[in-house]
Amino acid sequence: MRAKRAHTVEIRVVSQRGTCAAGHKVGEVFRILGESERFQTPGICLHALATMLPKILALRYGAAFPWAEEGGAIRHACPDPVNPCVFELRAVG
Repeated sequence: MRAKRAHTVEIRVVSQRGTCAAGHKVGEVFRILGESERFQTPGICLHALATMLPKILALRYGAAFPWAEEGGAIRHACPDPVNPCVFELRAVG
């Protein structure tokens, strides 16, 4: 059986309250490359990335979430309850 081609996943900061310890700002975009053999962290907060990894991996291989917005985008909040940062995740390409 042939492996499915991995999609690139785009991660965009869509809201941020308080002061993000990682310095993220609304509008920042990060990409997890689909064709990369090695999974590289793109400069995103490690704590946020760790909590969104299951969603990223699912999106890389074509998963569709029932709560996705138009175009397949899903939202994910970082684990900081005092200074929450919300990310939009979307498979592209």
